[in-house]
Amino acid sequence: MHAFAKARSVRIAPRKTRLVVALVRGLSVAEARRQLAFSAKDAAEPVLKVLNSAVANATNNLKLDAATLFITKAFVDEGPKFKRFTPKAQGRATPIRRRTSHITIVVEPKVA
Repeated sequence: MHAFAKARSVRIAPRKTRLVVALVRGLSVAEARRQLAFSAKDAAEPVLKVLNSAVANATNNLKLDAATLFITKAFVDEGPKFKRFTPKAQGRATPIRRRTSHITIVVEPKVA
């Protein structure tokens, strides 16, 4: 059995968030929490929040032990972009695309 959690439209670019998610993919929950707590990346905070939510879903809904859980799948999809324009020289305007992320983390107990 697996439990998962999603965070949608997180205001961090997917490219930056994928770097953090790649650090914790395949780790145990305790080790992943440790990695995220000491990571200097800004994306570590929302990823940790999604991880804690997935663990809570596993313990409360599926009655799984949190100590045996591992991250089996963790991925980041691109969310909607906020599109703005900034003024440039000689009356021109250039677009600004503020990217967002959809973070998904799946946890399962370790099969012995």
